[in-house]
Amino acid sequence: MKLFSWLPFFKNKRKNLPWWVVIRTAKPRCTYYFGPFDSPQEAKLNQGGYVEDLMGEGADGITIEIQQCQPEVLTIEEEDE
Repeated sequence: MKLFSWLPFFKNKRKNLPWWVVIRTAKPRCTYYFGPFDSPQEAKLNQGGYVEDLMGEGADGITIEIQQCQPEVLTIEEEDE
């Protein structure tokens, strides 16, 4: 008996997802999603403006990642421990 494989289904679904610039800051502790973009190259080309804006607002400890996803919330504020 052959089991149905879900892997191709999930791979195809992921191909249709847009690309996002994901920026995490240490101060304030937040995760920001900027996008959507059609390609990782387009996202990378646009990331500088977002970083500049956050730095202008006093954000510190900035990390950047390009992800293919569909965020439900564009700004996530994390509580201090």
